[in-house]
Amino acid sequence: MTTTRFHAPERLDEAIRLLAADDEARPLAGGQTLVAMLNADLLSPSQIISLHRIAALKGIEKRSDGSVRIGAMTTHAGLARSDVLRDGHRLLAQAAGRIGHEAIRNRGTIGGAVAHGDPSADYPPALVALDAVIEAVGPKGKREIPASDFFQGFLTTALGQGEIVAAIILPPSLNQARTHYEKFARVEGDFATVSVAVALWRGGVRIALGGVGPVPVRSAEAEAELQAGQLSDAAINDAGALLVAASDPLDDVRGSADYRRRLIPRLVKRAIRAAQAKDAR
Repeated sequence: MTTTRFHAPERLDEAIRLLAADDEARPLAGGQTLVAMLNADLLSPSQIISLHRIAALKGIEKRSDGSVRIGAMTTHAGLARSDVLRDGHRLLAQAAGRIGHEAIRNRGTIGGAVAHGDPSADYPPALVALDAVIEAVGPKGKREIPASDFFQGFLTTALGQGEIVAAIILPPSLNQARTHYEKFARVEGDFATVSVAVALWRGGVRIALGGVGPVPVRSAEAEAELQAGQLSDAAINDAGALLVAASDPLDDVRGSADYRRRLIPRLVKRAIRAAQAKDAR
């Protein structure tokens, strides 16, 4: 029988020290995934390091350059209702509001969700579309990893041994951007079969897909087609085809690869038209 020790440090450096010293230790953020894996006997960690008492991992701060730093222990519910996330940054709040159910949103954290690296989760495509940066902290110090490089495969991220997600950095907002997060799931609250994160502003278009590959899918060609075509039906159809070609979906319990490919153009058009219909502020 394995005995699991529990620690609740108050300092970030202490949490990092504990994690770096033991390959079998696991950090505890919101616990929505970790606890489920423990209950299913999928994990048997030697130590659990709670991050709940570490003040440095909390809070949402808008900085003087217009960027926003979101502490890893910020809950999904806190993000969904945040007044700090405006203009293009609202895309992340919209994605947060589609995660699970209210009880999950009240407990789960952005840091835990991002570190888990599930390609069907709601944050990854939104973060990639926003060119966000993941701030990781470990025994070698702090480093910043672009979201496009952070997600490396199914449940695989760029985090090294002893590193945790400390914060999410959103670059200065896209002024007057209109955003929409579209999600198709088998039932409300499930992971996405396909999701689409869109930001539209005077200077261009950003779009990223979730659930259609081992990492979020973004296509520079599709974005260029949408911008050049001024979001006409023809341009959206062409962009949808380019995104289908860029995707690499798998068959799983949420849908076949072919089913996902068929969903992509429809959801892309729905997301773009929904973003267009919103007020830019």
